[in-house]
Amino acid sequence: MKIQRFEDLQAWQQARVLANLVYDAAEQGSFAKDFKLRNQICDVAGSVMHNCTEGFDSGFDNEFIVFLKYARRSASEVQSESYLALDRKYIDEIAFRQIYDKATETKKIINALIAYLRRSKSGKKPS
Repeated sequence: MKIQRFEDLQAWQQARVLANLVYDAAEQGSFAKDFKLRNQICDVAGSVMHNCTEGFDSGFDNEFIVFLKYARRSASEVQSESYLALDRKYIDEIAFRQIYDKATETKKIINALIAYLRRSKSGKKPS
């Protein structure tokens, strides 16, 4: 499949699912009232998507890789903040596991894309 738009990226697609899982959880109960944690985890979940997009639009593999690394780190931050939400009883174990596992899956896809880009000889974004 030729990747023509950022929406074609599997990494972006999974990041979108992750962001929506986070937003859904953060809108519930006491979590919705902890503005600082809610805003932080939602912002960083969105950042996973946005960094995939921004890197794709850079047009060059090396720059794309930099943004993918930012996306990967943001996914790790989602996992860390999910622990805090679990500890504060804002989310249950099931919601925590869904978010954590989706972040792990997203990071694996990002890692695979980084590896692909490193093997690429063109210097331009994948097709």
